[in-house]
Amino acid sequence: ITDPITGEKQATFPAVERLQRQLLQVPFTIAAVLMLGTMIATCFGIEIFISEIYSGPLKSVLVFLPTVLLTTGLPLLTGILTTFATKLNDFENFETESQYERALTRKIFVLNFITSYLPVFLTAFVYVPFGSLIVPYLDVFSLTVKPFAENEKQLQAPKLPSQFTINPARLRKQVIYFTVTAQIVNFAMEVIVPYAKRQGFIKIKQIQSARAQKAGGMAPSAAAEDVPEEKEFLARVRSEAELDVYNVYDDLREMVVQYGYLALFSVIWPLVPVSFLINNWVELRADAIKICVEMQRPTPWRADTIGPWLDALSFQSWLGSITMSALVYLFSNDGIGPDGSPSDIKGWGLLLSIFFSEHLYLLARWAIAMAISRIDSPGRQKARRERYLTRQKLFDESLDQTHNIPPMSEKAQEISRSSLEEEARSGSLTTATPEERFWNRQRTWKESAQIGTGFIDRAMPDEKEAMAEKKELEAEVEEVVDVAVSVAF
Repeated sequence: ITDPITGEKQATFPAVERLQRQLLQVPFTIAAVLMLGTMIATCFGIEIFISEIYSGPLKSVLVFLPTVLLTTGLPLLTGILTTFATKLNDFENFETESQYERALTRKIFVLNFITSYLPVFLTAFVYVPFGSLIVPYLDVFSLTVKPFAENEKQLQAPKLPSQFTINPARLRKQVIYFTVTAQIVNFAMEVIVPYAKRQGFIKIKQIQSARAQKAGGMAPSAAAEDVPEEKEFLARVRSEAELDVYNVYDDLREMVVQYGYLALFSVIWPLVPVSFLINNWVELRADAIKICVEMQRPTPWRADTIGPWLDALSFQSWLGSITMSALVYLFSNDGIGPDGSPSDIKGWGLLLSIFFSEHLYLLARWAIAMAISRIDSPGRQKARRERYLTRQKLFDESLDQTHNIPPMSEKAQEISRSSLEEEARSGSLTTATPEERFWNRQRTWKESAQIGTGFIDRAMPDEKEAMAEKKELEAEVEEVVDVAVSVAF
């Protein structure tokens, strides 16, 4: 299109068509929930069946079968969905890079939310409250361990709810795993494994180079023609160029997922904040080592905020006000929660707890936002100080420029009768208005200032003359008053 202001040609994309493409996020989200949810729920059911029902041989080994399935299948499925989300984001054709990153982050957050929190949600809101009703239907998972069973009794699930007892400690153990064990594993995968892999690749490359040199078919090295004084520097540069590229979104995603465990499930195990505090103390230094040693030097792009991740944190905070109240209500029975039967769970009580908790959160959020907006923080003081210094600098610069203007006390060219007559003669040669003739009479601004000063002097009378006129006026007023009084009497 042609810009109506500048007249330049601009590429455009219809907003309606972009909206139609963005609506594809709805089926994508539904498909992601169904695919990832089905895999996680299936592995969850297998794990419950093996750990709670199966009583045959190799139980201690088979209980890790769901973990193996999740470890192999979930990253593969998540990678496929992430690739599809990227293709969908490209298809939506956003106008700016920030809009593109925001939309992609939202799609990735949906995938991370499902893979990170769905197992805990299933345990807290499905297994514990309704375990005795669901377990009888888990016979379908007996096929996974049937080759190892000695008889059918080892695979038979209880038919009556009273024959099954849930494990109330399962939820707490699961939260401890995600907040402690999983963080340690993630630290090893993020720092230790890449370092070991890189050192291994360097060693393998050296071995291959030595073998090729012995065989006589080795190609000349890139450092063969380096100047001796620059050899060490160039070797370091080549080594750094082979490092991975640092991506800050990976660290932001990790922190957002960690905050989700804190906001959603910390009521289950109160030591969750302490665990994350220790983990982040170590993580901060590990990330510094990773950026300085194991990654290429990142380009310092300026950013005002963390962008779309802030929306994810806000959503998790709101959802936490709901899940916290629901968990407190469900597990208020001396801390052990329901017995696997929903008979003791009152729907109105659960909804009322959620209602009050959510509105209390919204009220607290509003109050804190109002208080922070009125607090004069050091950041606000710094910004106000910088604005003041900027204004003062501009004022000083403008004042310096005014000092360079010649003072009005400087005398202009003397106004004489001959000069006025010459100007009057020149002005009479052309037709002009009285205003133009007056202003054209002064040749420079100094002459205008001199004429103006004369007008001011003539307009202001002498003090002695003013006092005399005032006394005469007062005497005349007194005479008039005396005459009026005598006539009246």
